[in-house]
Amino acid sequence: MKNQITDEVIPWKQLPVENLTIVTEFLLLGFSDLQEMQFVLFAVILCLYLLILGGNITIITTVRLEHSLHTPMYFFLGVLSFSETCYTFTILPKMLLNLLSVLRTISFISCATQMFFFLGFATTNCLLLGVMGYDRFTAICHPLRYPVLMSWWICKLMAATCGVAGFVISLVGTFLVFSLPFCNSNRVNHYFCDIAPVIHLACGNPYINEAIIFFGGVLTLMVPMTFICITYGFIVRTIMRIPSTEGKKKAFSTCASHLTVVVVHYGCASFVYLRPSSKYTSSKDRLVTVTYTIITPLLNPLVYSLRNKDVQMAIRKVISWGGFSPKNI
Repeated sequence: MKNQITDEVIPWKQLPVENLTIVTEFLLLGFSDLQEMQFVLFAVILCLYLLILGGNITIITTVRLEHSLHTPMYFFLGVLSFSETCYTFTILPKMLLNLLSVLRTISFISCATQMFFFLGFATTNCLLLGVMGYDRFTAICHPLRYPVLMSWWICKLMAATCGVAGFVISLVGTFLVFSLPFCNSNRVNHYFCDIAPVIHLACGNPYINEAIIFFGGVLTLMVPMTFICITYGFIVRTIMRIPSTEGKKKAFSTCASHLTVVVVHYGCASFVYLRPSSKYTSSKDRLVTVTYTIITPLLNPLVYSLRNKDVQMAIRKVISWGGFSPKNI
């Protein structure tokens, strides 16, 4: 807390008990400044959320049922779709409820829980995209060794490692935020409990915790992103050596969908998290956050279904098995 006269930061433990108001719940301001436009926003986000659920569940079901997609690339795509579905479920239902509600409160425990699961699935997605880059690297650069390098045991181990590592990192980050004292203001200038707007409300001196979180964010984003850039450097070099133009196009097409999702996901996440929370600007950050909490999960099934003929054919097969073939309608 700051001394109003000298603007000096006073350690919270030195404050008199009667001057402390312990926060037991937070108020999510969200898009309250839009007033009547919130109803329009509710309809738009609800439609997008249903598309996200439908698209990702379709991908998961198709990969599970269609034997031609039982390959490492589509296995990781199915895991990513599952993670994206859970990721949006931690944020969007509460966001939709708040758009129709005057009371936008969330309890202290619920806020911490939301942050834990959001960071857990978000970090898992970052690591999965890195693993998917490695899969493309082994498939294109080492095709003869691919069955050994990407055996089912190794694929499952990689997916499990991404999940465990994601939630361990999330647990540390959430603990560093909510181990700080919160007193007086409880107004979170965001539509969910994200790190920057919540830690901004902490009393005392959060700089050490903030520095550790920032360093962890740099590692979580930059290590997989650097790894993806290196693997794609080798992929491009290998593809350029393919003599036929048709072979080059086919090799590039298998990477284009993954690369599109990577650019959007890491681009938006880097803008928000690769800077101190003191640089947080509510309006601009909310707009970018909407991109990676709504657009990116929607982009994943759209890109892979629209650009990938194998997935398109598999979806048609699964639909026909369910009795929904156009011939039967």
